[in-house]
Amino acid sequence: MSKKDVFRVVTRAEDGSIKIRDFHSAESIFRTHTQIGIDDSSTDLDLRGMPVFRGLIGPIPEGKNIARYESPEVFELMTKEWATNKPRRRRRTAKPEAEASIEAPSNEWVSPSN
Repeated sequence: MSKKDVFRVVTRAEDGSIKIRDFHSAESIFRTHTQIGIDDSSTDLDLRGMPVFRGLIGPIPEGKNIARYESPEVFELMTKEWATNKPRRRRRTAKPEAEASIEAPSNEWVSPSN
């Protein structure tokens, strides 16, 4: 099992842009965010035991060593984008015209000429 050692906090800036801040130690994130519990029910076993912070949604797995936390408005925005982003369906291409015009060989018997 790998350990999540980067805490990524994603919020919105005042101008509406996405703001990402990475914390490389638990001590640094605890200086700016208040822990209110620990994650004990994540299906990603690497996230179990990770802190839960007031005002943030997470932890969410992102890559091998990143635990992501999002503000509620970023979480809502990302969820809406994810829900409306439909996967592109692959379309079968039509047979090229050259293949369509090729005739199959006839099964008629032709007598050899002497």
